[in-house]
Amino acid sequence: MDKEGSWFEKKHFIEDVGLLFEQGGQPRMAGRIVGWLLISDPPHQSTSDLAQVLAASKASISTMTRLLVQMGFIERVGVPGHRRDHFRIKAGAWRELMEQQMSEITAGHQLIERGLQLLEGKPAELKQRLKEARELYTFMEAEFPALMERFERERKKALR
Repeated sequence: MDKEGSWFEKKHFIEDVGLLFEQGGQPRMAGRIVGWLLISDPPHQSTSDLAQVLAASKASISTMTRLLVQMGFIERVGVPGHRRDHFRIKAGAWRELMEQQMSEITAGHQLIERGLQLLEGKPAELKQRLKEARELYTFMEAEFPALMERFERERKKALR
């Protein structure tokens, strides 16, 4: 693949990560930053680097990197010989993201239980929507931790 074709594919990857973030309720620009940091060489990039590659304002990049740092997805790093901060994907960020999702599953399950309490004594048909949600949340709460443990075991095996 030629250099221009490669850049074209990289730009599409960056945009697709941005869209994925947007579908998850986060700003598209935050996803675009993550997309570039996933494939950039070097893996750490300055605000200026990000603004140039993503054709975005430094203010937008600054706002989004602050958000991503708060989310625990990226981290600020110093680079010898450079006065400006650089950013990179934080080690363990994907696991943290999954743990946040588990917290959301638990919170959702608790809300469903509250909804069922509100409908106590009401006909079963009225409770059906909540019962269906409860089944899924109960399943996910039971299986998600085991899935993460299995992932960690597989990961350790692969690193040996």
